[in-house]
Amino acid sequence: MVNKMTDSLVIAGREFRSRLILGSGKYATFELMVKALEASGTEMVTVAVRRVNLNDRSKESFLDHIDPKRYHILPNTAGCYTADDAIRTAMLAREVLDNNWIKLEVIGDERTLFPDNQGLLDATQALTKEGFFVMPYFNDDLIVARRLIDAGASAVMPLAAPIGSGLGIQNLTNLRILREQIREVPLIVDAGVGTASDAALAMELGVDGVLMNTGVAGADDPVAMAEAMNLGVRAGRLAYLAGRIPRKLYASASSPLTGAIE
Repeated sequence: MVNKMTDSLVIAGREFRSRLILGSGKYATFELMVKALEASGTEMVTVAVRRVNLNDRSKESFLDHIDPKRYHILPNTAGCYTADDAIRTAMLAREVLDNNWIKLEVIGDERTLFPDNQGLLDATQALTKEGFFVMPYFNDDLIVARRLIDAGASAVMPLAAPIGSGLGIQNLTNLRILREQIREVPLIVDAGVGTASDAALAMELGVDGVLMNTGVAGADDPVAMAEAMNLGVRAGRLAYLAGRIPRKLYASASSPLTGAIE
């Protein structure tokens, strides 16, 4: 039997009851962001370091509205196009926020925002040596995933579709392969989720969590979508743990003459 009370996401030794990680950008107001975070049930919020003035905290920012006692802050290196830039950004985040977690992004192409996998490897190696818990966003490549883990990544985060596209899960086969092969660290789908069914589908594949931003912040009603994503992630996880029935080509009677209970 599935025990929902003991099913938790553990990253770098830290336990999270929610498997949904939510971004803090693109909301119309900070108040709307706060309500969406609450509705989502998330316990981890990612913040783009380059979009926050960390040196001048007299100006209002995301951080003024995210309660660190309630949410684990996950700084990210969004907007970095080289490993060196990402490393500097992570170092700044740790110095100002006293936080050695980092969602690592090294972008390789300005139009698609696809990751630079070699840059990710270089930055992951450097940052783990400096004591960071690194969660890299990468293309859905098994070999790269293994190399990132060997480099010390605390979780690996393959894209499901281009960032902010809302296309949903476009790479089911690759994600299934990653799930089958990657067990050493959490596997978290990042980018491309547009609605609750996308989140549920990702979780039904057996991934450990889903990270999203635009799918919630860009919705007509972000608070309602945040709640929907919360339910989608939970439903998908429970369905995965429950174990779906086998797919069959032909019909099978739902009320057979013989069965499990006689």
